[in-house]
Amino acid sequence: MDTQFMIEQAIKAPSGHNTQPWLFHINENSIEIHPDFSKTLKVVDASHRELFISLGCAAENLCIAAQSKGYTYGIEISNDGIITIQLMSQVNEGVTSTNKNLNSLLEQINKRQNNRSVYNGQTIRNTILKETISINQEQNIQLHYWKNGTSEFDQLLRLILKGNEIQMSDPLFKTELKSWMRFNKRHEKKTNDGLSYAVFGAPNLPKWISRSIISTCLTPGIQNKSDRKKINSSSHLILFTIKEDTPKTWIAAGRILERFLLNTTQHDIATAFMNQPCEIASLSEQIQKEVLKENGEEIPILLLRVGYAQPMPYSPRKKVSEVIIGN
Repeated sequence: MDTQFMIEQAIKAPSGHNTQPWLFHINENSIEIHPDFSKTLKVVDASHRELFISLGCAAENLCIAAQSKGYTYGIEISNDGIITIQLMSQVNEGVTSTNKNLNSLLEQINKRQNNRSVYNGQTIRNTILKETISINQEQNIQLHYWKNGTSEFDQLLRLILKGNEIQMSDPLFKTELKSWMRFNKRHEKKTNDGLSYAVFGAPNLPKWISRSIISTCLTPGIQNKSDRKKINSSSHLILFTIKEDTPKTWIAAGRILERFLLNTTQHDIATAFMNQPCEIASLSEQIQKEVLKENGEEIPILLLRVGYAQPMPYSPRKKVSEVIIGN
C-alpha cells in the first residue's frame, strides 16, 4: 500500500537520541503524525522542541514519498501538535512521479545519516553550500553557516565544549543519555531505537563490558577531546534559528531541516548534530550576543557540523507496524 510506503520513509527521519517520537494514524484520505510523549527527553529537551522538529522531519519525508507516488498533499497542524497530511487524488492514477529531482530526494532518504565520525578535513565549496542553504530559507526560519577557521566557528566550538562541560557534569543528563544507549547488537535488535554502539564505531561486546567502558567515557574531558577533533575535521558549522518559539514553527523548521539534510546527502556531504549550545539557555543567549549579533533576536535551535567522510553504520528503526495507531 502507498500509505505503508510513505510511513516507511517518514520513520527514517532523525530524532534526538534516535527516540523515534512519532505515531501514525491512517485515515481514508490522510495520514496523521502524532507526538509520542512516552519518548520525551525530559532533561535535554524539556520543552519538546527537538521532538517536534523530528516530527517535522518525518512529515517532510512523508510528503516527498507521497509526491513520488503521484499524490498532491496539504498539511494542517493542530494546536496540540498533531500533523495531518491530506492526500489528494493522484495526478495520473497508478503512475509514480517521473520528476528526477523529486525521485533523487526520495533516494537520499535511505542514504541520509547522522555521521558522528571524524571527517577528512576537505572544505565544501562555497557555491555548493550557499546553494544548498538558499533553497531551504523561510521567513521565520534561517540558516547561517561559518567556515572552519573563522572567528564565529571558533566561538561556536568554544560554546559546544562548554555545553559538554555542563551536560557531562549533570547526573540526570548522563542517566537519560545512557538509558537510550544500545550497547551491542543484541541490545539494539531488542529495541530497534536509541543510540547504537555501531554508529559510534564501537565493537560488538557483551553488554556489561560496553556499559562499563561507555560510563567511564562520559566525562567532560573525554567528550571535549573527541568533539574538538571531530569539529576541527569539519568544513563548516551550520546554525538553524527561528523567530517564533512555538510547536508549529518547530515542525516547520523540521521540514526545512530534513530538506537540507537530503540536499547535503545528495552532494555526498556528511552532517552531524552538535546541539549542546542550543539546548542550554545560557549558551543559547551567548550565541545570540556573540555570534548572531545583529540577528540576536533569532533563537538558535540546531547546530550541525558538515564536511566529507566515509559512511557510518545506520541507526536502527522500528517496524512500520509498531508506529501505526488506531487501525
